[in-house]
Amino acid sequence: MTSRATVFCLLAAAMTAGTIQPAPAQQYPAKPIRIVVPFPAGGNADIFARVFAQKLGDAWKQTLVVDNRAGAAGIIGTQFVAKSPADGYTLLFGTTGTHTTNPAVYAKLPYDPVKDFAPVSNFADSPFLLVVHPSIPAGSLKDLIALAKARPGQLDYASFGIGSSAHLAGEMLRTMAGINIMHVAYKGGPPALTDLIGGHVALMFNSLPAVLPQVKSGKLHALALAAARRNPTLPDMPTFAEAGLPNFEAGSWYGILAPASTPREVVTRLHAETVSMLGLPDVKQRLAAEGSEGIGNTPEEFAAQIQRDAARWAKVARDAKIPLQ
Repeated sequence: MTSRATVFCLLAAAMTAGTIQPAPAQQYPAKPIRIVVPFPAGGNADIFARVFAQKLGDAWKQTLVVDNRAGAAGIIGTQFVAKSPADGYTLLFGTTGTHTTNPAVYAKLPYDPVKDFAPVSNFADSPFLLVVHPSIPAGSLKDLIALAKARPGQLDYASFGIGSSAHLAGEMLRTMAGINIMHVAYKGGPPALTDLIGGHVALMFNSLPAVLPQVKSGKLHALALAAARRNPTLPDMPTFAEAGLPNFEAGSWYGILAPASTPREVVTRLHAETVSMLGLPDVKQRLAAEGSEGIGNTPEEFAAQIQRDAARWAKVARDAKIPLQ
């Protein structure tokens, strides 16, 4: 037997015996991990990604780099991860927008939100709060619905832009409550909120951290929380179901995803560390400060959540006849 044949046989025998394993299973993580945030620095996705990176880096004694690749409603950064090697060293901090509302309002995306990703876990949920300008004579959700029915087409709601989560939430309210309210699209959340505070629009859906200061100061009135249960930040605020409109949930989730075909053992290990860090008191406190709650569901549960939410928002977009972008 030639020396080359001998080496080949020895290598084959070692692989058969299981002594040679893929690098991710044996060494992961053996080098720095990149976490792509497909939005600018400073937003919730960026804040939560940095919490995740710090805690995971501490636990694994490895460097984690947060890479903000913003643009095109999160599409640029999301596409980058979808096309990255499936080795666990490039992760996405995805959102409701990148994986459930974008597919509902874009005719064609350069990534498949289901086929191109391996979900790890939903890190946190941030429900929307429905707020109105104080000049609107509505002290409850029922009052607002009654007012909108009495004044069809006269109440308007602000959103972050056409096809945004706030736009879809407004359309879901319109269809589920059977009211005629008019959409006013802005280029982002800050200008929409500014016009709401100024009384130029009647109402809007927004995240708790964005509107809580205005609610506490009396500049805005809060009517209902678009979540399955009440939020500790506003314990007296009823959910939509409690306020008379069941099965109404809207907001944003922020989750960890890897490229499709990432080794299962890598996904499992990432999930386990996510659940562990979400149990830490300082992480709970940080999320609560942003009006959010840690989730930590399994990869299978997260995948089901993504598909369920995508189907719901696609139906809302179709029913509202929102033009595809």
